[in-house]
Amino acid sequence: MKNEYDFSKADQGKFYCKPENLKIPVYLDSVLETFYLERARKRKVDMGTLINTVLRKEMDLARELGV
Repeated sequence: MKNEYDFSKADQGKFYCKPENLKIPVYLDSVLETFYLERARKRKVDMGTLINTVLRKEMDLARELGV
């Protein structure tokens, strides 16, 4: 490493992402991925949309049950 770096021409905040806009990756195991990918293809939607629908229904059910 150099002893000193010149940041005089740097763009401050160039890669900053507001926390509310941060996308968190979710990794599914292979069985879940295959299952939901197949259903997404049948419904002609992307898997992210399908997973969000499933999770939203789960959230609504949990609220309804008071869990």
